[in-house]
Amino acid sequence: MIDVRRAHERYPGGDPESGIASLHAFSFGAHYDPDNLRFGAVIACNEERLAPGAGFDEHPHSHTEIVTWVVEGELTHRDTTGHETLVRPGDVQRLSSAAGVRHVERNDGSAPLTFVQMWLAPLDPGGDPSYEIVHGIADSTPYAVPEAGAMLHVRRLGTAGERTAVPDAPRTYLHVVRGAVRVGSHELEPGDSVRAEGEKGLELDAVSASVEVLIWELAE
Repeated sequence: MIDVRRAHERYPGGDPESGIASLHAFSFGAHYDPDNLRFGAVIACNEERLAPGAGFDEHPHSHTEIVTWVVEGELTHRDTTGHETLVRPGDVQRLSSAAGVRHVERNDGSAPLTFVQMWLAPLDPGGDPSYEIVHGIADSTPYAVPEAGAMLHVRRLGTAGERTAVPDAPRTYLHVVRGAVRVGSHELEPGDSVRAEGEKGLELDAVSASVEVLIWELAE
């Protein structure tokens, strides 16, 4: 099963007057859709755009693995466990909110900020919050989120016609960050996503140069 969701189908959110524009792939806030609550462990995949000086004030999370991928600009992160970091393109940030944590996300730079934030449901709720950032993750180094039984793969294709394999897994969730790419018979543009279940031997085939795709390998 391959289920393609297009960028224009995402639910709009954020606060445009405050410089925050959000696009949600799953049921979120006022956009409640009982048929689009999650795919495997993935419960949110949000595209966020923050103007210079804009951001999300301190707010709570719990029982969620929050993974952030910066597309352009720099994201300032602060949380109540004492972490304050700048997240840049190529970095993977994970905040395990566990039984509860609060954080702030801002664009303190002078250029626009775009990032993709993905939320995953943990296998076991509760516990102590934790934080991790990996700088400059490589295509060949997947990022494991064992708390959710998931693995994040970053795939970059430099030229049209270049190909790479999609990991075989019970479920995979793909999000196109930039460029145009083909998966099976489906051509995808930035913001498009694929939910694949029970598929084997899938490949990414670059239609354009400078393709970047985030792939979640999900255990169930």
